Amino acid sequence: MNFTKRPYCWTFLVFNLLTIVIFYAPISELLIFSLHSELYSHIILVPLVSGYLIFQRRKVIFSELGYAFPQGTLLILLGSVLYFLGMTQEIKLNQNDYFSLMAFSIVIFWIGGFVLFYGIRASHEAAFPLLFLVFMIPIPTFMVEEIIFALQSASAEVSFVIFKVTGVPIFREGFIFHLPGISIEVAKQCSGIHSTIALLITSIMAGNLFLKTGCKKLILALSIFPITIFKNGLRIVTLSLLGAYVDEKILTESILHSRGGTPFFLLALVFLAPVLGLLMRLEKRASLRPAQGPDL
Repeated sequence: MNFTKRPYCWTFLVFNLLTIVIFYAPISELLIFSLHSELYSHIILVPLVSGYLIFQRRKVIFSELGYAFPQGTLLILLGSVLYFLGMTQEIKLNQNDYFSLMAFSIVIFWIGGFVLFYGIRASHEAAFPLLFLVFMIPIPTFMVEEIIFALQSASAEVSFVIFKVTGVPIFREGFIFHLPGISIEVAKQCSGIHSTIALLITSIMAGNLFLKTGCKKLILALSIFPITIFKNGLRIVTLSLLGAYVDEKILTESILHSRGGTPFFLLALVFLAPVLGLLMRLEKRASLRPAQGPDL
């Protein structure tokens, strides 16, 4: 793309600088928040990944440029309204919900600028990296609580089934499991919401890279939920059995408890790989299938 022949590209650069000036405070606060948050540590990487994806497809995205004033202006106005709403409601909102609203306003505002200065066609070609910016937005508190409870409940159910399969004597009271000489609770920290978000982002990226149809991409993304729940159950059972039959401190003081999520996350990726492989084979088979003509 020849920038010297595309004045609106330089205009968009000015728009980006203006965006940074306007949103400097919430952007810097959001980055600091993400650096100190276990749940949202990925936020700082999202715009970098999005920018790389746009750069990677730059020849296609920027092959035909043009302004889209109505659509872009509408999005910019919406982002501005959400920004001022967040500023006025900062005192009433908790930290998570404040950053959720502000990040949403930033994403809408910036996408509006992209649409305005590059046009509908370029925005359509850049739809995935633009929508990928949604992962910059912290999940609202009420949704986080519901997701955590759902994952916690499902993980407890799967853990109980695995315990039964192992033949270990066990008595259950809700989220509490009584094993020989020890009792463990499937707490909120056992929900695996952080790894669920990481797996969701991974599956969406993999779907964009390796799959072509929206249906297959959706199936891959949805598959991470049963995978996450099964992975959580394996982790809970493994740590519980080690605590009951090896050393109780494994459940409280060991690195397996505090940092043991990484091996099980890698295990979840191992479970995800054959799902991706199957979907790729189904797509390849469908593409090779000859089109059926009219019956003679």
